[in-house]
Amino acid sequence: MKAERSRHLVLVTPPAVERAVGVWDLLNPGLPPGVSVAVVCADHEQAAQWAAAAPAEYRAHAVTGLTRSTAILKEGRVGLVAGAAAELSMLVSRSALKLQAVDTLVIAWPETFSESLDALLAEAPEARRIVLSWNPPALADFLERHARRAEIVGALPLDADGKPLSPVCSARYAVVATGRRSAAVRDVLDGLRAKRPCVWDGGPVTAPDGGADVVICSALPTREELASIAVIGHPVLLISASQVAYARSVAALTPLNVAPAADRAQDRNAAVRARIAERLGRGDVDAELALLEPLFERWDPAEVAAALLALNRQPSAVSDEADLVTAAPDQWVKVFVNVGKKDRAGPKDLVGALIKEVGLEKAQIGRIDMRESFALVEVAPAAAEAVARRMTGVTIKGKRVAAKLDQGDLKR
Repeated sequence: MKAERSRHLVLVTPPAVERAVGVWDLLNPGLPPGVSVAVVCADHEQAAQWAAAAPAEYRAHAVTGLTRSTAILKEGRVGLVAGAAAELSMLVSRSALKLQAVDTLVIAWPETFSESLDALLAEAPEARRIVLSWNPPALADFLERHARRAEIVGALPLDADGKPLSPVCSARYAVVATGRRSAAVRDVLDGLRAKRPCVWDGGPVTAPDGGADVVICSALPTREELASIAVIGHPVLLISASQVAYARSVAALTPLNVAPAADRAQDRNAAVRARIAERLGRGDVDAELALLEPLFERWDPAEVAAALLALNRQPSAVSDEADLVTAAPDQWVKVFVNVGKKDRAGPKDLVGALIKEVGLEKAQIGRIDMRESFALVEVAPAAAEAVARRMTGVTIKGKRVAAKLDQGDLKR
């Protein structure tokens, strides 16, 4: 698949790195030292997959930690960098990543995060765009802004009248990190009462000898493959959080509980379950799934859900915008920060720095008391010392921050 170097491209493909092998023929690894290709993707897991899939000559690096990535990029050892938009933006702000020098930007399936890309892509106005998309019509405004007149390669998910294609079948699904797929297959096999289950991990779709009543898909099928799989047996899709929206477009989805921990849970609060079920029924939780996906690599999804519910039941000392906390009101630790109202700083500025620079989760941040010349920030006890250390030296509203553990109601 070759195309003119001057043209932006949109490649229509399911949102799985292994489905985008043709992209390597469109890139140029032979440029001078430094980052020549940047892959903007949904999350850390997908970034790691891109770095693993890249041919050796690309000298690929996945952004999974800002400190390490900053050091590696400044050494000039990387030819291709892959990361989520927020992390790449932070590397740009640290001058570790110079997007204006990048030859090609690969934007990997932005259907669920396109609204966060405008500022980042503005840093590379001359770079060629290769947009991977499973639903280009939904990205019309985005493509008009950032890949105008792009050539579309592949079949659009539209019928002869230009209407979106309907799902090809019904399917059950579970959100499972890539590293847990093998274990999840075993959990599904143990949990299902299928008499003739089989596992499809990519490749040709063929009916096993004796037939099958359930087909467990550990790889992401195309629309056509899924239709063929449904003829063999009822599909069960093991997918990542960033793939849920695509899967919903090709199949009528029903969640499948594959977590052994769920079987051990006690039925204590039917009202809470009803609220959760109602929220799931409304859909539109793709962003939340993407946020939680790194946790699914270490813990059973049922246990992650249980932890979230436990946190949500604790007394909260945070603002109305916060849903979760990690400590009771009398357990928060206060950190003194020498940035206040006179510096034109507000709580959102401090929250942004705590998340982006220190690496806190929103659940670890409590009440922020803005004073005229300083602020008192409540944080989870386990994170207090790291906050004081890492916030020092950060710049907020043009002022260099000094932070320390608060010593009480001292006069300042």
